[in-house]
Amino acid sequence: MDLFDYMREKEQEEGAPLASRMRPRTLEEVVGQEHIIGRDKLLYRAIKADKLGSVIFYGPPGTGKTTLAKVIANTTSAGFLQINATTAGKKDMEGAVQSAKDSLGMYGKKTILFVDEIHRFNKGQQDYLLPFVEDGTIVLIGATTENPYFEVNSALLSRSVVFELKALTQQNIAALLMRAVADRERGMGAFGAVLEEEAADFLADAANGDARAALNALELGVLTTKRGVDGKIHITLPVAAECIQKRTLKYDKKGDNHYDTISAFIKSMRGSDPDAAIYYLARMLCAGEEVAFIARRIMICAAEDVSNADPNALVVATAAAQAVERLGMPEGRIVLAQAAAYVACAPKSNSAIMAVDAAMQLVEQDQTPPVPPHLQDSHYPGAARLSRGIGYKYAHEYENHYVEQQYLPDIYKDRKFYFPSDNGYEREIKEYFKKIGKS
Repeated sequence: MDLFDYMREKEQEEGAPLASRMRPRTLEEVVGQEHIIGRDKLLYRAIKADKLGSVIFYGPPGTGKTTLAKVIANTTSAGFLQINATTAGKKDMEGAVQSAKDSLGMYGKKTILFVDEIHRFNKGQQDYLLPFVEDGTIVLIGATTENPYFEVNSALLSRSVVFELKALTQQNIAALLMRAVADRERGMGAFGAVLEEEAADFLADAANGDARAALNALELGVLTTKRGVDGKIHITLPVAAECIQKRTLKYDKKGDNHYDTISAFIKSMRGSDPDAAIYYLARMLCAGEEVAFIARRIMICAAEDVSNADPNALVVATAAAQAVERLGMPEGRIVLAQAAAYVACAPKSNSAIMAVDAAMQLVEQDQTPPVPPHLQDSHYPGAARLSRGIGYKYAHEYENHYVEQQYLPDIYKDRKFYFPSDNGYEREIKEYFKKIGKS
C-alpha cells in the first residue's frame, strides 16, 4: 500500500457512518451473540486459537455478521480477503483464488475469503469456490440474511459450520448506543453529546434488534441537534423519535421473515387463536405484504383446516378476497381481519383434505379401473346399446332422496375416504349418514 492508498483508506474510515466506525475490533468488544461466541463456545475458541474452518454466518441485518468477519480478520495470522456477492464478478473470484494460491505456495499461509451476501451468488459461482474450499486453498466465511439451507449449495454447506446470529436484545443495543456516544476516537464523544436513558431505550426498542439502525439514528440526532445552553447536544426522547420515525420491520417478501410470518399466521388460524392471527396479519400489512397473497392463504386455511365443520368459512374467505381486490388498502385491512378472525374462531376439521389426499395417492399408485356402467354417460345415441347408464337409480325418486347404490369402481367398492369429524356442521353430516343408513 502506497501513501495515497493509505490516505484514501484513512479518509474513508474517518468519513464512514457511525455504525461502521463503531464496529468491534476484538471478540471482547462484541455485544450479544453469547450463544456462539461465549468464552466456552466453539466459535470463540476457534477464533482465539486461529483454527477457524469454513463457516456461514446467518442472521437478520445489523446483528454482527460482518463484524465477526472483521474481528476474525484482526485476529488471524492467515491472509484475509473480502468480496461482496452483489458486485463481485468472475474476475474478482478468480483474483481472490489466485491470491490465495500464491500465498499458500510462496509462504505456506492460508487465506480466509469473506463473501458478504453469499446468497447472491448463483449456483455456478458457488460451485466455482467448492474445490478451493475442499483442498484448503481458501477458508470460506459466508454471510447471509437468507436461510443458507435454501440459498447456499449443499456441497458448500457440508464443508462449513452454520452459525445463526440472533437479533440483538434491547439491552445489547442500548449498551452499544451508550458506548458510541462516549467514544471519542471512533464514536460521537468529541461532539459532547448526552444520550438520555429514555431516548436510548426508545432507540434500542424501535431498532427491533438492528444495531445499525439504532446507531444511524443516534448519529443523525447528534449531527442535526443544536447545542443546549450548557454547550452540550442533548438527545432526548423527542429527538430520538424524530430520528427513527418508523420502527424497523424485519420482513423480506422473498426471505425467511415472509415464510415464517405467513406460517405463524396460518398456524394461528388453524389453532383457533384469533388474537395471534390478527397480530401476524398486522405484521404482514405493516411490512407491505401483498393483500392478494394474504387473502389466498385465508381461503386455503378455510378449506383445509375448517372445511365442512363450517362451510361458511370458505364463503367468508372468498368474499373477503373479492372485497379486498375492489377496496384496496387501507380499508382492505378490515376485511382481511374479519375473514382471519372468522376462520380462526370456526370449528376445525381436516377431513376434506385427508380424503382427497388419500384418494389422489390411490389414483397415482394403483390401477385406474373403469367407471361402473350404470354411472357412465347415457346422454347420446347408441349409449343404451353399449349398456351405458342402465340400472342407475335416480336418488330423488326414493325416500329421503337417498338410495343404496355402488358408486366406486368394483375393486374399490368398500373403500372409504371421507370421515366427517364430530366438530361443527360435520357432526350433522354424521347424523344424516346414520339417518339414511349410510355408514
